[in-house]
Amino acid sequence: MIEARGLTKRFGRTVAVDDLSFTVRPGVVTGFLGPNGSGKSTTMRLVVGLDRPDAGRATVAGRPYRELRAPLRAVGTLLDASYAHPSRSGRNHLRWMALSNGLAVARVDEVLAMVGLTEVARKGVGGYSLGMRQRLGLAGALLGDPATLLLDEPANGLDPEGIRWIRDFLAYLARQGRTVFVSSHLLAEMSLLADDLVVIGRGRLIYEGGADGFVSRFTRAAVRVASPDPARLAAALQAAGASVRPDGTTLRVEGMEAAAVGELAHRHGVVLHELATVTASLEDAFLEGTRDDQEFRVGLPPGSPLPPPKPPA
Repeated sequence: MIEARGLTKRFGRTVAVDDLSFTVRPGVVTGFLGPNGSGKSTTMRLVVGLDRPDAGRATVAGRPYRELRAPLRAVGTLLDASYAHPSRSGRNHLRWMALSNGLAVARVDEVLAMVGLTEVARKGVGGYSLGMRQRLGLAGALLGDPATLLLDEPANGLDPEGIRWIRDFLAYLARQGRTVFVSSHLLAEMSLLADDLVVIGRGRLIYEGGADGFVSRFTRAAVRVASPDPARLAAALQAAGASVRPDGTTLRVEGMEAAAVGELAHRHGVVLHELATVTASLEDAFLEGTRDDQEFRVGLPPGSPLPPPKPPA
């Protein structure tokens, strides 16, 4: 289990993490989400003692990381896949990690097989693709067979097969009772991977809890309906208290379930060509939940065409 209580970290006048508290429980995959500059990487560094907090504390299995007697056996981390020396082979990189932490060298070949790098184990890391370096970083995180895994963007650089593999692999590790804490900007992938979420913005907690609860909290249920007489249907829906707006060739209805929309249309003799519940996505919820915490904003309203490029002088 990972626990953060009142974590605060400043860099000069910038507050990177602001009185942040959350719990990452074992047995599930917990996704760590936030816009760029929200403090995710700093928070992870605070958890594993690479940065010192100005206030608060973080613990793993009830103890600060610096007090763990065998940290690699307790916590596996992947914060930067490029840290391995480029002239060293993947296998020798892991052998160095094992020997320096009192681990059996035989474990190196086990984790290389787990992440699919056996065939390139003797190749220099400098010749690895980004996806291969990610796999090597994950192998290093698994080297001590830890009960807790803390991974920053582990799917970065992986191809579709690799992304699916890491999703299934992390879910497998969680089912073993491990604590799995993983950050990612791949929201579609996170929606398939994470059971719980910790969402932050500008270093502050926005949400902690189940992934489904986050979506329901920050989005509104809607119904998509199409009719050859949309004006009459819209008037009837609005008279019944629903919110209606055009959405392409259909109407988007909020405040009324699909069954009620169909029954209302029947009572008013309005023909329907389409009636469906619109399922909100994790991306929808994330954009709504972090709307006031985005570091970068575009200057054009949604749907506006980009200005044409200026001709060369």
